[in-house]
Amino acid sequence: MSTNEALARWHAVAQQGSPPDALEQIIAEDAVFHSPVVHTPQRGRQLVVAYLSAAGQVLGNDSFTYVREVVDGNNAVLEFTAEVDGIHVNGIDMIAFDDDGQIIDFKVMVRPMKAMNKLWEMMAAQLQKAAG
Repeated sequence: MSTNEALARWHAVAQQGSPPDALEQIIAEDAVFHSPVVHTPQRGRQLVVAYLSAAGQVLGNDSFTYVREVVDGNNAVLEFTAEVDGIHVNGIDMIAFDDDGQIIDFKVMVRPMKAMNKLWEMMAAQLQKAAG
């Protein structure tokens, strides 16, 4: 599968609000998630799905939009903007796909610091809620 096809699958899932069942279909078993605030990479489909699903809940509002994409080989860099609780968020999703179009690595960077702090607070609440 081409990277553009894999990226189209990611966009379709993200537009749905990143529901866990849809994420599971596009994330490799041994995928890794790199959070902008958690030092340790989160390894394995279950953790990657948990983080991306929580992000979908936090960022998945009408203001979220990807404003730039750069694709090179099996890698894509997507710049996004959103507004969360009145705070402008600007970030980058760096996604690596395997040859089957599955996400194998997902790294998020966010600016400014005020936005990162707000996202950290809201993501922690979503992850805690999901854990029960």
